[in-house]
Amino acid sequence: MGGGRVMRVALLFPGQGAQTPGFLRRLPQHPAVHATLEEARQVLRQDPEQLDSITALEFTPAVQLATVIAGVAIARALAADGLIPDAVAGLSVGAFAAAVACEALSFPDALRLVKLRGECMADAVPRGYGMAAILGLTEREALKLIAHVNKRIPLYLASVNAPTEVVVSGDDAALALAAEEAHANGAGARRLRVNIPSHCPLMDVVSRGLREAMQGVPLCRPRQPYVSNHRARIAGEGAEVGEDLILNVSRTVRWHDSMTLLYELGCRLFVESPPGEVLSNLVKSSLPEARALALDGIPLATAVTLVQRGPDA
Repeated sequence: MGGGRVMRVALLFPGQGAQTPGFLRRLPQHPAVHATLEEARQVLRQDPEQLDSITALEFTPAVQLATVIAGVAIARALAADGLIPDAVAGLSVGAFAAAVACEALSFPDALRLVKLRGECMADAVPRGYGMAAILGLTEREALKLIAHVNKRIPLYLASVNAPTEVVVSGDDAALALAAEEAHANGAGARRLRVNIPSHCPLMDVVSRGLREAMQGVPLCRPRQPYVSNHRARIAGEGAEVGEDLILNVSRTVRWHDSMTLLYELGCRLFVESPPGEVLSNLVKSSLPEARALALDGIPLATAVTLVQRGPDA
Protein backbone atom coordinates (compact mmCIF):
# COMPACT_ATOMS: atom_id res chain seq x y z
CA MET A 1 0.00 0.00 0.00
CA GLY A 2 1.38 3.41 -0.89
CA GLY A 3 5.10 3.92 -1.33
CA GLY A 4 4.94 4.32 -5.09
CA ARG A 5 5.00 0.58 -5.86
CA VAL A 6 3.62 -0.66 -9.17
CA MET A 7 1.11 -2.87 -7.36
CA ARG A 8 -1.81 -0.86 -6.05
CA VAL A 9 -4.26 -1.73 -3.27
CA ALA A 10 -7.90 -0.71 -2.88
CA LEU A 11 -9.60 -0.77 0.51
CA LEU A 12 -13.30 -1.64 0.26
CA PHE A 13 -16.05 -0.99 2.80
CA PRO A 14 -19.25 -3.09 2.73
CA GLY A 15 -22.78 -1.82 3.11
CA GLN A 16 -25.79 -3.04 5.01
CA GLY A 17 -26.57 -6.71 4.56
CA ALA A 18 -23.16 -8.21 5.40
CA GLN A 19 -23.64 -7.87 9.16
CA THR A 20 -23.64 -10.72 11.68
CA PRO A 21 -24.22 -10.46 15.44
CA GLY A 22 -21.11 -9.49 17.39
CA PHE A 23 -19.01 -8.34 14.45
CA LEU A 24 -17.78 -5.26 16.32
CA ARG A 25 -16.59 -7.46 19.19
CA ARG A 26 -14.66 -9.58 16.70
CA LEU A 27 -12.56 -6.63 15.51
CA PRO A 28 -8.81 -6.97 16.18
CA GLN A 29 -7.46 -6.05 19.61
CA HIS A 30 -5.57 -3.01 18.39
CA PRO A 31 -5.06 0.45 19.96
CA ALA A 32 -6.53 2.15 16.88
CA VAL A 33 -9.64 -0.03 17.09
CA HIS A 34 -10.09 0.71 20.79
CA ALA A 35 -9.63 4.45 20.17
CA THR A 36 -12.21 4.37 17.35
CA LEU A 37 -14.78 2.58 19.53
CA GLU A 38 -14.19 5.09 22.31
CA GLU A 39 -14.58 8.03 19.92
CA ALA A 40 -17.84 6.54 18.65
CA ARG A 41 -19.00 6.11 22.25
CA GLN A 42 -18.36 9.78 22.97
CA VAL A 43 -20.10 11.01 19.80
CA LEU A 44 -23.13 8.71 19.99
CA ARG A 45 -23.36 8.72 23.79
CA GLN A 46 -23.82 4.98 23.83
CA ASP A 47 -21.68 1.86 23.82
CA PRO A 48 -21.06 1.06 20.12
CA GLU A 49 -20.86 -2.65 20.94
CA GLN A 50 -24.59 -2.49 21.71
CA LEU A 51 -25.19 -1.80 18.02
CA ASP A 52 -24.39 -5.31 16.77
CA SER A 53 -26.54 -7.47 19.03
CA ILE A 54 -29.13 -9.76 17.45
CA THR A 55 -31.87 -7.36 18.51
CA ALA A 56 -30.08 -4.16 17.45
CA LEU A 57 -29.27 -5.52 13.99
CA GLU A 58 -32.98 -5.64 13.22
CA PHE A 59 -32.91 -1.84 13.03
CA THR A 60 -31.41 0.04 10.09
CA PRO A 61 -29.77 2.88 12.07
CA ALA A 62 -27.87 0.43 14.30
CA VAL A 63 -26.69 -1.71 11.39
CA GLN A 64 -25.43 1.26 9.43
CA LEU A 65 -23.64 2.86 12.37
CA ALA A 66 -21.97 -0.40 13.36
CA THR A 67 -20.85 -1.04 9.79
CA VAL A 68 -19.24 2.38 9.45
CA ILE A 69 -17.58 2.12 12.87
CA ALA A 70 -16.05 -1.23 11.90
CA GLY A 71 -14.76 0.16 8.61
CA VAL A 72 -13.14 3.21 10.17
CA ALA A 73 -11.61 1.12 12.96
CA ILE A 74 -10.00 -1.27 10.49
CA ALA A 75 -8.77 1.53 8.22
CA ARG A 76 -7.15 3.25 11.19
CA ALA A 77 -5.57 0.03 12.45
CA LEU A 78 -4.09 -0.68 9.02
CA ALA A 79 -2.82 2.90 8.76
CA ALA A 80 -1.23 2.66 12.21
CA ASP A 81 0.68 -0.38 10.96
CA GLY A 82 1.86 1.53 7.91
CA LEU A 83 -0.67 0.26 5.38
CA ILE A 84 -2.26 3.22 3.59
CA PRO A 85 -4.56 2.27 0.68
CA ASP A 86 -3.96 3.60 -2.80
CA ALA A 87 -7.73 4.02 -3.29
CA VAL A 88 -10.96 3.57 -1.34
CA ALA A 89 -14.52 2.64 -2.20
CA GLY A 90 -17.55 1.86 -0.08
CA LEU A 91 -20.81 0.22 -1.07
CA SER A 92 -23.87 2.18 0.05
CA VAL A 93 -23.37 3.27 3.68
CA GLY A 94 -19.82 1.94 3.41
CA ALA A 95 -19.11 5.08 1.39
CA PHE A 96 -19.10 7.04 4.67
CA ALA A 97 -16.31 4.83 6.02
CA ALA A 98 -14.44 5.30 2.74
CA ALA A 99 -14.86 9.08 3.03
CA VAL A 100 -13.37 9.01 6.53
CA ALA A 101 -10.54 6.70 5.45
CA CYS A 102 -9.43 9.12 2.72
CA GLU A 103 -9.86 12.06 5.13
CA ALA A 104 -12.57 13.76 3.11
CA LEU A 105 -14.99 13.62 6.08
CA SER A 106 -14.38 13.56 9.82
CA PHE A 107 -15.43 10.49 11.81
CA PRO A 108 -17.76 12.42 14.17
CA ASP A 109 -19.53 14.05 11.22
CA ALA A 110 -19.81 10.66 9.51
CA LEU A 111 -21.43 9.16 12.60
CA ARG A 112 -23.96 11.97 12.90
CA LEU A 113 -24.83 11.78 9.21
CA VAL A 114 -25.12 7.98 9.19
CA LYS A 115 -27.37 8.08 12.26
CA LEU A 116 -29.63 10.55 10.46
CA ARG A 117 -29.45 8.51 7.26
CA GLY A 118 -30.52 5.32 9.00
CA GLU A 119 -33.35 6.99 10.88
CA CYS A 120 -34.66 8.70 7.75
CA MET A 121 -34.51 5.45 5.81
CA ALA A 122 -36.44 3.62 8.51
CA ASP A 123 -39.11 6.35 8.44
CA ALA A 124 -39.28 6.68 4.65
CA VAL A 125 -41.35 3.56 3.94
CA PRO A 126 -43.66 1.30 5.96
CA ARG A 127 -42.79 -2.29 6.74
CA GLY A 128 -42.91 -4.85 3.97
CA TYR A 129 -40.06 -3.56 1.79
CA GLY A 130 -36.58 -4.81 1.06
CA MET A 131 -34.02 -5.83 -1.54
CA ALA A 132 -33.13 -8.98 -3.47
CA ALA A 133 -30.17 -10.13 -5.51
CA ILE A 134 -30.91 -11.49 -8.98
CA LEU A 135 -28.23 -13.99 -9.92
CA GLY A 136 -27.54 -15.06 -13.49
CA LEU A 137 -28.93 -12.15 -15.49
CA THR A 138 -27.04 -9.32 -17.15
CA GLU A 139 -28.07 -5.74 -16.47
CA ARG A 140 -29.87 -5.59 -19.81
CA GLU A 141 -31.78 -8.79 -19.03
CA ALA A 142 -32.55 -7.58 -15.52
CA LEU A 143 -33.95 -4.32 -16.88
CA LYS A 144 -36.34 -6.32 -19.07
CA LEU A 145 -37.42 -8.30 -15.99
CA ILE A 146 -37.94 -5.07 -14.03
CA ALA A 147 -39.98 -3.57 -16.87
CA HIS A 148 -42.17 -6.68 -16.93
CA VAL A 149 -42.74 -6.54 -13.15
CA ASN A 150 -43.43 -2.80 -13.36
CA LYS A 151 -46.50 -3.52 -15.44
CA ARG A 152 -48.05 -4.81 -12.23
CA ILE A 153 -46.10 -3.28 -9.32
CA PRO A 154 -43.12 -0.90 -8.89
CA LEU A 155 -39.66 -2.52 -8.84
CA TYR A 156 -36.33 -0.71 -9.09
CA LEU A 157 -32.76 -1.50 -10.16
CA ALA A 158 -30.74 -0.79 -7.01
CA SER A 159 -27.23 -2.00 -7.77
CA VAL A 160 -25.18 -3.65 -10.48
CA ASN A 161 -22.73 -5.76 -8.47
CA ALA A 162 -21.21 -7.96 -11.18
CA PRO A 163 -21.74 -8.78 -14.87
CA THR A 164 -24.52 -11.23 -13.98
CA GLU A 165 -25.58 -10.05 -10.52
CA VAL A 166 -27.90 -7.15 -9.88
CA VAL A 167 -29.92 -6.06 -6.86
CA VAL A 168 -33.51 -4.86 -7.00
CA SER A 169 -35.58 -2.88 -4.50
CA GLY A 170 -39.29 -2.79 -3.83
CA ASP A 171 -42.02 -4.08 -1.57
CA ASP A 172 -42.42 -7.74 -0.65
CA ALA A 173 -44.89 -8.41 -3.45
CA ALA A 174 -42.59 -6.88 -6.07
CA LEU A 175 -39.61 -8.86 -4.81
CA ALA A 176 -41.60 -12.10 -4.82
CA LEU A 177 -42.71 -11.44 -8.39
CA ALA A 178 -39.13 -10.59 -9.39
CA ALA A 179 -37.98 -13.92 -7.95
CA GLU A 180 -40.64 -15.75 -9.95
CA GLU A 181 -39.58 -13.98 -13.13
CA ALA A 182 -35.93 -14.68 -12.43
CA HIS A 183 -36.55 -18.39 -11.94
CA ALA A 184 -38.65 -18.47 -15.12
CA ASN A 185 -35.63 -17.05 -16.95
CA GLY A 186 -33.24 -19.62 -15.53
CA ALA A 187 -31.76 -17.26 -12.95
CA GLY A 188 -31.72 -17.23 -9.16
CA ALA A 189 -33.02 -14.78 -6.59
CA ARG A 190 -32.08 -14.23 -2.95
CA ARG A 191 -33.57 -11.81 -0.43
CA LEU A 192 -30.99 -9.66 1.33
CA ARG A 193 -30.84 -9.00 5.06
CA VAL A 194 -32.16 -5.50 4.49
CA ASN A 195 -35.66 -4.26 5.31
CA ILE A 196 -35.32 -1.00 3.38
CA PRO A 197 -35.59 -0.49 -0.43
CA SER A 198 -32.29 1.34 -0.85
CA HIS A 199 -30.82 2.94 -3.98
CA CYS A 200 -34.07 3.88 -5.66
CA PRO A 201 -36.45 6.88 -5.82
CA LEU A 202 -38.26 5.66 -2.70
CA MET A 203 -35.27 7.06 -0.81
CA ASP A 204 -35.34 10.54 -2.40
CA VAL A 205 -36.59 11.96 0.89
CA VAL A 206 -33.46 10.60 2.60
CA SER A 207 -31.20 12.31 0.07
CA ARG A 208 -33.03 15.58 0.69
CA GLY A 209 -32.53 15.20 4.43
CA LEU A 210 -28.84 14.46 4.00
CA ARG A 211 -28.36 17.44 1.71
CA GLU A 212 -29.84 19.74 4.32
CA ALA A 213 -27.82 18.15 7.14
CA MET A 214 -24.56 18.43 5.21
CA GLN A 215 -24.86 22.18 4.83
CA GLY A 216 -21.83 23.48 6.67
CA VAL A 217 -20.20 20.07 7.20
CA PRO A 218 -16.49 20.42 6.32
CA LEU A 219 -15.44 18.29 3.35
CA CYS A 220 -11.81 18.00 2.33
CA ARG A 221 -10.03 16.92 -0.82
CA PRO A 222 -9.54 13.12 -0.54
CA ARG A 223 -6.01 12.02 0.34
CA GLN A 224 -6.47 8.93 -1.85
CA PRO A 225 -8.79 8.40 -4.82
CA TYR A 226 -12.39 7.89 -3.69
CA VAL A 227 -14.69 6.09 -6.14
CA SER A 228 -18.29 7.27 -6.16
CA ASN A 229 -21.19 4.81 -5.93
CA HIS A 230 -23.62 6.08 -8.50
CA ARG A 231 -21.17 7.54 -11.03
CA ALA A 232 -18.35 4.97 -10.79
CA ARG A 233 -15.88 7.82 -11.17
CA ILE A 234 -13.10 9.24 -9.03
CA ALA A 235 -14.38 12.02 -6.78
CA GLY A 236 -11.41 14.35 -6.68
CA GLU A 237 -12.85 17.09 -4.49
CA GLY A 238 -14.59 17.11 -1.14
CA ALA A 239 -17.77 18.48 -2.65
CA GLU A 240 -17.90 15.54 -5.07
CA VAL A 241 -17.53 13.09 -2.18
CA GLY A 242 -20.34 14.88 -0.37
CA GLU A 243 -22.60 14.66 -3.39
CA ASP A 244 -21.98 10.92 -3.61
CA LEU A 245 -22.81 10.48 0.08
CA ILE A 246 -26.05 12.39 -0.44
CA LEU A 247 -27.19 10.60 -3.60
CA ASN A 248 -26.03 7.01 -3.24
CA VAL A 249 -29.02 6.11 -1.06
CA SER A 250 -31.49 7.06 -3.82
CA ARG A 251 -29.56 6.23 -7.01
CA THR A 252 -28.50 2.97 -8.63
CA VAL A 253 -25.08 1.85 -7.40
CA ARG A 254 -22.61 1.03 -10.20
CA TRP A 255 -20.42 -1.23 -8.07
CA HIS A 256 -19.05 -3.45 -10.82
CA ASP A 257 -18.14 -0.39 -12.88
CA SER A 258 -16.39 1.03 -9.81
CA MET A 259 -14.30 -2.11 -9.33
CA THR A 260 -13.48 -2.18 -13.04
CA LEU A 261 -12.32 1.43 -12.81
CA LEU A 262 -10.03 0.61 -9.88
CA TYR A 263 -8.61 -2.34 -11.80
CA GLU A 264 -7.98 -0.15 -14.84
CA LEU A 265 -6.20 2.34 -12.57
CA GLY A 266 -3.82 -0.41 -11.52
CA CYS A 267 -5.36 -1.92 -8.39
CA ARG A 268 -4.62 -5.63 -8.19
CA LEU A 269 -5.30 -6.35 -4.51
CA PHE A 270 -8.72 -5.54 -3.05
CA VAL A 271 -8.93 -5.60 0.75
CA GLU A 272 -12.38 -5.73 2.34
CA SER A 273 -13.14 -4.33 5.78
CA PRO A 274 -15.48 -6.23 8.11
CA PRO A 275 -18.20 -7.27 8.26
CA GLY A 276 -18.43 -10.17 5.84
CA GLU A 277 -16.83 -11.04 2.53
CA VAL A 278 -19.48 -9.96 0.02
CA LEU A 279 -17.29 -7.43 -1.77
CA SER A 280 -14.20 -9.63 -1.94
CA ASN A 281 -16.28 -12.45 -3.39
CA LEU A 282 -17.61 -10.09 -6.05
CA VAL A 283 -14.04 -9.14 -6.99
CA LYS A 284 -13.04 -12.81 -7.21
CA SER A 285 -15.97 -13.63 -9.47
CA SER A 286 -15.82 -10.63 -11.80
CA LEU A 287 -12.11 -9.70 -11.85
CA PRO A 288 -10.34 -13.08 -11.91
CA GLU A 289 -6.90 -11.56 -12.51
CA ALA A 290 -7.15 -9.51 -9.30
CA ARG A 291 -6.80 -10.76 -5.73
CA ALA A 292 -9.23 -10.09 -2.91
CA LEU A 293 -8.86 -10.42 0.85
CA ALA A 294 -11.68 -10.17 3.41
CA LEU A 295 -10.41 -9.10 6.82
CA ASP A 296 -13.37 -10.35 8.85
CA GLY A 297 -12.01 -12.91 11.30
CA ILE A 298 -8.39 -12.65 10.10
CA PRO A 299 -5.78 -11.58 12.69
CA LEU A 300 -4.55 -8.12 11.79
CA ALA A 301 -0.91 -9.22 11.74
CA THR A 302 -1.77 -11.90 9.20
CA ALA A 303 -3.65 -9.39 7.07
CA VAL A 304 -0.72 -6.97 7.17
CA THR A 305 1.68 -9.71 6.07
CA LEU A 306 -0.59 -10.77 3.22
CA VAL A 307 -1.01 -7.19 1.99
CA GLN A 308 2.72 -6.57 2.16
CA ARG A 309 3.36 -9.67 0.06
CA GLY A 310 1.12 -8.28 -2.65
CA PRO A 311 -1.53 -9.71 -4.96
CA ASP A 312 0.22 -13.06 -5.47
CA ALA A 313 0.23 -13.94 -1.75
